[in-house]
Amino acid sequence: MNSTKGWLLILASSVLLACDKNPGLDSAAAVASNKSTSAVSAIAAISPGRSAKKAPQDMLSEEELQLGKTSPTTAAISMVTVPAGEFIMGSNKVDDEGLQERYGFSTPLFVNEHPEHTRELGAFMIDTYETSNAEYKEFILSTDRLLPFLWGHNGYGLTMEEAGRMDLTRLREIAANDFKLDMDTRVMEREALMAAMAEVQKKMDLLPLTNVIWQEAVVYCQWRGKRLPREAEWERAARGTDGREYPWGNQWDVTITNTGDDSDWEEGIAPIGSYPGNKAPDGAFDMAGNVWEWVADWYQPYQGSDYQSDLFGEKNKVIRGGGGGVGHYALSMFFRGAARQFAEAELRSEDVGFRCARDI
Repeated sequence: MNSTKGWLLILASSVLLACDKNPGLDSAAAVASNKSTSAVSAIAAISPGRSAKKAPQDMLSEEELQLGKTSPTTAAISMVTVPAGEFIMGSNKVDDEGLQERYGFSTPLFVNEHPEHTRELGAFMIDTYETSNAEYKEFILSTDRLLPFLWGHNGYGLTMEEAGRMDLTRLREIAANDFKLDMDTRVMEREALMAAMAEVQKKMDLLPLTNVIWQEAVVYCQWRGKRLPREAEWERAARGTDGREYPWGNQWDVTITNTGDDSDWEEGIAPIGSYPGNKAPDGAFDMAGNVWEWVADWYQPYQGSDYQSDLFGEKNKVIRGGGGGVGHYALSMFFRGAARQFAEAELRSEDVGFRCARDI
């Protein structure tokens, strides 16, 4: 989507409030109304009264909370333990190469990381990988909530049960227009169509979830009996105790992570765990690159900072880690463990996701 790509370029230069944003569920309704062959339209026709369902960001009932906590998937999601203790947070890095001027960034680089300081945290656990599409899909289907908007237009939200009873002509259209199957769907029978669709969805299962607003990430983590990591926890998990630049060490290596420059990944996003070298000291993967990650905190200056910005305050949430799909703005500075970026809590982006944490 052009609006998202435009936002990503602006994000690299730290001017998020002036950017175009992806449409949310409500503002995209007009688009959906013009796509009569889309999966979301077909599902709505099969399931009258969908509008009565909860949205993904709505509060959880006690029954829903119990479903998440007792799900076998919840127990199977890998987490790493981060021990209690001190660590180095932030940096004193300065732009001594003139990068701001060279790349035309409107705000100074690195100063929102100042000053480097020591923090102490209790032990906690954090997901080994970013939340995947499949993990989030279980939440949506188990709690019978509204599908994320994009899932209604890329085929991911269509269940095989729905496909099995759908009009065959409509199913063929969805296979061509939403799933974008590289085959002549006009002559395919239902069984072959469903097999091809299931294969596409299987690949999408492994991608990190994106296009979620901050509150949707919060609710999902609560459903799993967890929470979003605090900013300090995220940085501790990414950098270890020695204040390293990147999760793997201090030397930048573009082959270790996904910066969006690899043409092997559609839309610039790789399946979780695709880069085994992108491993933080305590065992978490993909904490640099692939997708940015929501954390719990508002975007605020660190204690002792003399940097002032109108963007500080309860206006924007912090995102961490750097994302794919930003072309020549995929500069190493944005993938550093200390690097801070931010976004309005209602933002949906093709390369902003999250992972969960919990207390021990």
